[in-house]
Amino acid sequence: MFRSLVRLRSRFGNALSLCKECPTSQLSLKYSTATAERRKFYQDVSISQGEGGLYEINLDQRKLKTPGGNLFTVPNEPLAIAVATEWDAQRETLKFYTMHLTTLCNTALDNPTQRNKDQMISAALKYLETDTVCYRVDDPYGLVELQKNEWDPVLHWIENRYNVTIGSSSSILGPEIPEATKDTFRQHLKSYNFWSMTGLEYVITQLKSVVLSFGMIDKHLSVEQAVLLSRLEEEYQIQRWGNVEWAHDYDMYELRARTAAGALFIQLSSESSTVKRKLMQD
Repeated sequence: MFRSLVRLRSRFGNALSLCKECPTSQLSLKYSTATAERRKFYQDVSISQGEGGLYEINLDQRKLKTPGGNLFTVPNEPLAIAVATEWDAQRETLKFYTMHLTTLCNTALDNPTQRNKDQMISAALKYLETDTVCYRVDDPYGLVELQKNEWDPVLHWIENRYNVTIGSSSSILGPEIPEATKDTFRQHLKSYNFWSMTGLEYVITQLKSVVLSFGMIDKHLSVEQAVLLSRLEEEYQIQRWGNVEWAHDYDMYELRARTAAGALFIQLSSESSTVKRKLMQD
């Protein structure tokens, strides 16, 4: 199995390393385990295929379960391998707050808010009305220019990519998003399965931006670029006034880790059910 892990790391290496880059997470960790850490209770991690072709995670001889008591199953082998990697990476103490993919799977499996996909889509699209890149400042001049130079290209890209109008505004009310734009995005999001939509909503809440999330998922932006653009005003203030270096770095890596995990989760949730046989070979 762990030959496959090596191959998977080579395929998704950057995202996997970013997922472990930082020790904390917030949004879906509201639905994580009640305890932040506990002593490790297993030696070996493996995956197996169960009923209906779903994949399970085995800790020694015990099948992993969700916080809600459901059997922990994922729809395909690549995602199972990635989750197994998180559990295999734990040492003497289980640090659940580093296990972003496991947490996202728990959320998809238990669905603690009891929402369907349409409700998740509506919740995600609400962020379009308060999208980070759509809200602009009037001053100082340096920040006005920075927002224009860095955010406008991404805004123009998504408008052209999806043939929509979004715009930007310095008004406290923000730009008025046309209903046609919302409808276009709604139809696009309907193509996502429930698991992928769980991941996308998570990414949107991290970046507080539909525009940046789509830019990253469509591979127009890297994780690092999307995170930096979501923190543009903060970075400007830091460059101007300075910062507590360790705190800035911690926050940056934390957001990168969560965002990378969400992006990887979306991609793996859309994978075919098994790893191609050539990935299993030396």
